[in-house]
Amino acid sequence: MAGAMLALQPSIAERLTGARVGRRRTLVDRSMRTLALVAALLCAVPLIAVLGFVAANGIAAFSLDLITRPPRALGIGGGAANAVVGTLQMVPLAALIAVPVGVLGAVYVAEFAGRRSARVIRFCADVLVGVPSILIGIFVFTFLVLPFKQFNGFAGAVALAVIMVPVVMRTTEESLNLVPNALREASLALGVPVWRTVLSVVLRTGMPGILTGTMLAIARAMGETAPLLFTALGSRVVNVGDFGRPMDALPLFIYVNARQPVDALNQQAWGAAFLLLLVVLIINVAVRARSWGRRIG
Repeated sequence: MAGAMLALQPSIAERLTGARVGRRRTLVDRSMRTLALVAALLCAVPLIAVLGFVAANGIAAFSLDLITRPPRALGIGGGAANAVVGTLQMVPLAALIAVPVGVLGAVYVAEFAGRRSARVIRFCADVLVGVPSILIGIFVFTFLVLPFKQFNGFAGAVALAVIMVPVVMRTTEESLNLVPNALREASLALGVPVWRTVLSVVLRTGMPGILTGTMLAIARAMGETAPLLFTALGSRVVNVGDFGRPMDALPLFIYVNARQPVDALNQQAWGAAFLLLLVVLIINVAVRARSWGRRIG
């Protein structure tokens, strides 16, 4: 009996081999953890560098006059009120166009479409997200600028809406897919029509996700420059409500002033860049805080 017990015990060589294997596994695990940490830090470095660089150059040029005063028609000085007013008009109009289209498209894909048609629509939305924004600007330019022979703010809003639609649609669809089927079945069991179930139960339950996607789409649209170059063009005149004429926006203001060989205009571009960055950051932080609050709740 004692001999059998001794035979079952591992030999010294086996124990040494097991120790070496354990050390090797520990070394590999620590190496992979370190590599993953370095990769995560490298992902954060560009964001931190951009934020720091824009803030360092833009804070000094940021002032109340930059937001409230229009630029001078001829000469140097003034502010970016024309760009601020233009952004506050084109982006909400783009959201007014894109949000209903994106939400209704997501409702169709999530609630009514067959598997094949839903796959095709998702693929089209994903491709549209990756289409360069300058191509969208050229597309809208062909249909809303060339026929009227006039750059206009409405064309700029439409171009931004085209960029926003797939973002709103995909985020809304994901939110609707998270709604438990038990809620749908309970509503249908009570005799509620399908369309009323979608409006009163599914959309209401997924509303936080829909709002989150809308805010993210707005944040992206606010920073687009290329499509506005072909549509709204920009203007040094404060344009309030006239979407049939050229209209300025913060990205256009930054682009134009940053290219000028005048330090004062370059400083205005830095101030406008800091303002745009601040607005986009506030929107993104609000979205993350909302999502974090829902998880905590």
